[in-house]
Amino acid sequence: MAITAPAKGVPSRYVAFSGIWAGRLDGMYEGKLAVLTISPRGQVTVTYAWGDLADNRPGVADGAGKIVGQTLKLGRLPNGADASFAMLPDGTLAATYTLAGQTYTGAFARQ
Repeated sequence: MAITAPAKGVPSRYVAFSGIWAGRLDGMYEGKLAVLTISPRGQVTVTYAWGDLADNRPGVADGAGKIVGQTLKLGRLPNGADASFAMLPDGTLAATYTLAGQTYTGAFARQ
């Protein structure tokens, strides 16, 4: 997968999301987020990968989303999950992942 450097004119608050991030949801479920492209208006393309998560088998999905304020919200993933990532002052992402009525949270760090 290729990360495309954000073009000039993309606000720095959006540029901060660019790259590959990894973390654990609820301290035990692995996830990786690759923010591939970012437009000047905050539109993103991503690849999200997850390990075993409850009854959900590991998988990878390409998707899109939008950064609003300090939060990147993805469109619904093919497995039915909703995911968002809020930029924290320390440069990590606070991840929220909701699947089948269950919400998982965790911290993701740039890789």
